[in-house]
Amino acid sequence: MSILTEPDVPQEQKAAKPRTKNYRGVSPALRAENNVLRSVGVFLLWAVVAISIAMLAWMVLQAFRDTRNILSDPWGMPNTFDFSNFVRAWTVSDFATATFNSVITTGVSSFLTVAVAAPAAYYLSRVESRLTNGLSLYFILGLGIPAQVILIPLFIMLNEVNLTDSLIGLNLVYIAMSMPFTVFLLTAFFRSLPMEMEEAAALDGASALRTFVQVTLPLAKGGILTAFVLQVVAHWNETLLALTLIQSTENYTLPVALISFVQQQTYSGADWGGLFAGLCIVVLPMLIIYVWLGRRLTEGLTLGMGK
Repeated sequence: MSILTEPDVPQEQKAAKPRTKNYRGVSPALRAENNVLRSVGVFLLWAVVAISIAMLAWMVLQAFRDTRNILSDPWGMPNTFDFSNFVRAWTVSDFATATFNSVITTGVSSFLTVAVAAPAAYYLSRVESRLTNGLSLYFILGLGIPAQVILIPLFIMLNEVNLTDSLIGLNLVYIAMSMPFTVFLLTAFFRSLPMEMEEAAALDGASALRTFVQVTLPLAKGGILTAFVLQVVAHWNETLLALTLIQSTENYTLPVALISFVQQQTYSGADWGGLFAGLCIVVLPMLIIYVWLGRRLTEGLTLGMGK
């Protein structure tokens, strides 16, 4: 009669303790309950969030009040939701034309930036050579050049080809200025994608262009969307280049139109209600886009960081 015995277990496995689960999604480095630094950091983070939301809500509420009530009680609440400030900012300050210009400029420049940067980033991420390494370094160096340094040479160059005070010239500048960051972002994203499906497509006889369009782009739609949304936000809020390169009011974008509106108030009397309404017209569209695509944006930025 055989006796069942417990199989021999190595001493290392006996001494090993089971791995504890992550508590509520907190990193093990920050899991300690007595971590004062973590508590202070979390408190400061939520304080900044609360203050930002409160200031945003205050700005929206003041857009429904007139200037007299705002000056007499800056922290008061509107008695009625009167949209006259929005109508005045939209018509008197010509925000309608500026909004159309901003939509066209932002949409065209963001789309073309991603459309040009995606193939370049794909090539840089899949080919290792001295040429691609030099091009990658070239794009990285472009991230460190501030717009203020090249503003005057840029204006002179565009003036030579009659592209100042033109939305076409502004689009070209936005595309050129956004290319280094977009290529850098998409190159890192393409490198995080597995190559097995591309190898299978190559075995089936697919060309490099067909593989990129039909295989890689569907896999990279998260990174493409992230790059596109980041460019939309950046181009919508850009002020310095538009203020320098655009002179005529019919070509103003929203940030430049808002500055012009503030300057008008200096001579004709401050219209704080209309100013807050103009701020809402500039800020709220990007806020809506971020609330709509915020999760996808965060996932696209963090995907592949550990690879």
